[in-house]
Amino acid sequence: MRRSEQLPTRFDPKSFEAKWYEAWETSGAFTPELPSEKPPFVILIPPPNVTGKLHIGHALQFTLQDLVIRWRRMQGHNALWLPGTDHAGIATQVMVERELAKEGTSRRELGRDRFLERMWQWKAQYKDNISHQAKALGASCDWTRERFTLDPMLSRAVRHAFVALHRAGLIYRAHRLINWCPRCLTALSDLEVVHKEIDGGMWDFAYPLVEGGEIVVSTSRPETMLGDTAVAVHPEDPRYNRLIGKLIRHPLLDRTFPVIADPILVDPKFGTGAVKVTPAHDPNDFATGDRHGLEKINILTEDGHINENGGPFAGQERFAARKQVLAALGEKGLRRGEKTHRHAVGHCQRCDTVVEPYLSMQWFCSMRGMADRALDAVHSGEVSLIPDFWVSTYENWLGNILDWCISRQLWWGHRIPAFYCADGHTTVSEEDVKECTTCGKPAEQDPDVLDTWFSSALWPISTMGWPEDTADLKAFYPTSLLITGFDILFFWVARMIMMGCHFTGKAPFREVHLTGLVRDARGQKMSKTKGNVMDPLDLVHEYGADAVRFTLAALASPGRDLPLDSKRMEGYRAFGTKIWNAARFVQMHLDGSEPEVGDLDTAKLALPEAWVLAELERTVVAVNRAWESYRFDEGCRELYQFVWNDYCDWYVEMAKPVLQDGDQEGRRGADVRAVARGVLLEALKLLHPVMPFITEEIAQHLGASELLIGARYPLAGGRSADADTLAVMEAFQALVQETRSYRHMVGLPPSAQLAVYLSGLGPQMLAAFENLAPEMRRLGGLSALELNSTAVPSGAVRDVAAGIQIAIVLPAGALGKVERDRLTAELAQAEAELGRVNTRLADPGFAQRAPSDVVAGARDRASELAHKARMLAATLGGES
Repeated sequence: MRRSEQLPTRFDPKSFEAKWYEAWETSGAFTPELPSEKPPFVILIPPPNVTGKLHIGHALQFTLQDLVIRWRRMQGHNALWLPGTDHAGIATQVMVERELAKEGTSRRELGRDRFLERMWQWKAQYKDNISHQAKALGASCDWTRERFTLDPMLSRAVRHAFVALHRAGLIYRAHRLINWCPRCLTALSDLEVVHKEIDGGMWDFAYPLVEGGEIVVSTSRPETMLGDTAVAVHPEDPRYNRLIGKLIRHPLLDRTFPVIADPILVDPKFGTGAVKVTPAHDPNDFATGDRHGLEKINILTEDGHINENGGPFAGQERFAARKQVLAALGEKGLRRGEKTHRHAVGHCQRCDTVVEPYLSMQWFCSMRGMADRALDAVHSGEVSLIPDFWVSTYENWLGNILDWCISRQLWWGHRIPAFYCADGHTTVSEEDVKECTTCGKPAEQDPDVLDTWFSSALWPISTMGWPEDTADLKAFYPTSLLITGFDILFFWVARMIMMGCHFTGKAPFREVHLTGLVRDARGQKMSKTKGNVMDPLDLVHEYGADAVRFTLAALASPGRDLPLDSKRMEGYRAFGTKIWNAARFVQMHLDGSEPEVGDLDTAKLALPEAWVLAELERTVVAVNRAWESYRFDEGCRELYQFVWNDYCDWYVEMAKPVLQDGDQEGRRGADVRAVARGVLLEALKLLHPVMPFITEEIAQHLGASELLIGARYPLAGGRSADADTLAVMEAFQALVQETRSYRHMVGLPPSAQLAVYLSGLGPQMLAAFENLAPEMRRLGGLSALELNSTAVPSGAVRDVAAGIQIAIVLPAGALGKVERDRLTAELAQAEAELGRVNTRLADPGFAQRAPSDVVAGARDRASELAHKARMLAATLGGES
């Protein structure tokens, strides 16, 4: 082992994080081999939008993905984590248009070409920002393969997919009712519409019949009556049988329309039993119009104003027109009542504008066949959703899927490869065309672009060079794992499965781990308006990347949102400091001759060394099992317990006399140094996927032979895991903690030493404790320790720890009047609280109504209080 420079006294993550990231990247560790005999392990990054900077949700995804890819890389896999960013059509265009508005201009004034120049400038700025932030978090991506959804290679894949689906009859153009945002001026898919419960109105009004009489209808959108082309009733409703086929005269416009019978649209028990039909502005009415051949009258302009079909209301904004229509109906004496009505209203996901059902010519993708294949992928086990409770949600959505509106009235994105001539012919081509392939006349490309999610759905194959049969596609597809938020299961995950299966015959990944959302400490969603947003880079600057990463991973329980509290990060920053200080102490006492821990004869090691190796073995098994099952929280808990408690608090403390003073009875200094260093190095390897920076820094100061990023991850089987050794140390720790707890409870100063008498030790335990006696006296602060004592002084405070009887004797005169009065008060307080808790536990209703963890907590508290009261009473009785 080479001697290394001493670790600095102060733990300062900023002093080494950038250094190690550069070292890893320069070493080529991020880039997999091609060709390779190693088994591949591939993760594709869910590409962040180039709309600004990373948020805390990205930090969670990056942390978990990097944890897994580092772990698999250290296991010997040919690991690829492919990074990239998404052009995010509507989201990014909205942000740039806001910037233009501040400059007093607009995309229309700039024109398409100049506007796109501004978009590419935005992309260049923010893509680099995102890469910088990812690196600051320690993301070990293969930056040589970084992709952007509008890169030429990916754009070619998108055009190829569109043309192929069109030729297969799965992409088509149609005049249909779609979701329309009057603010963004584009079509939206169903998934891009957020339905919010609002308190609106429900208005009743009468339509006059041409032959006399009236029929009353109800609506929450009175302005849409300007586009009504029928009133529907149920064919078996006796109230309206005689009116079926009669004509209605529109009271505000010069036209008539019929009363129709439709058992699908109308529920005779709901409202008046008569339903106004607006085929151009309601999806159910649109289907009714198709069944009855009704005229579809669009009354809205693209920006949400009434058009020429609205007669005297033309030019009015839609919600202003609502008031004017109601006023006009009132003037004609046709209002029949109104009431408050709470209902779900669709809003644009991006700008929160109320969405309109709108009749428009758009491009659609047929989904039924691809959805069935995607369902088969999950049902057959080809793809596993983790946690598996998401399977039912996935099944429900794909089982009820509708055709996907894939065209968007934007300029930023993949322009639809369809070309139109003046004669109405359409040419769909992977290459740009200037002339119609049908008639030869000049052709112009469709001005619309594809939904961002169309190109995102191709991400697993487009990033690998598909449709070409590339080396990357052969080596790395299908990928191994996708880690992403549950909120884009349908937007992205399901669509990737559909496209991957359709174009390659294989699902794009084997496992999908769906994380919860990061919330604030009170469980509230983070938002700028609430002022509870946490910037990942600010957190990295304050606590260090490792503390941020460990916090996020430790909170990542399957299927649960993450309540993020900065105090947790403070705690894990302290964890880093604890590791640093322990490593610094160990390093100070190394002489450079220490053998590797695997070369030691473990049969000749003293009990503390054998124990820490056994705990290391147990931890190796538990951590690998946790990573394998994506129980990041459990893996972090095991690491924290071993490093902080077992290694730092117990083993290093027990090693101090030997490290500082040399050989002790039964313990060789060379063995202790080798184990202290070797176990710490193994622990650093275990920790490296979660806390890469500090582990690399310490390992190199300990003389590690290679960068940890390329080291072999610890595997079970190479170390002793002797159950007897673990049992002895468990008892030893319990007894030391018993004496420490008693000392704290009584309030003794460290200088006041206790006498301890143990009994009930079996032969093997007795022999072990004879060897451990010096450590027990030192760590417990004991003046005397007797093993299997037959004579215990009167007044000793007796207890049982780890099945061993312990009697503790206070030094003479330890308790004066002040101390006795304080302990008497504490005893009364403990007994009073114990009474309250026992009363609560005795109530049958409490055990039945309270959550199981609350009941368990109350029982634990009762046990603690009973123990405390017994010990206090014995102490006061023994001193009387």
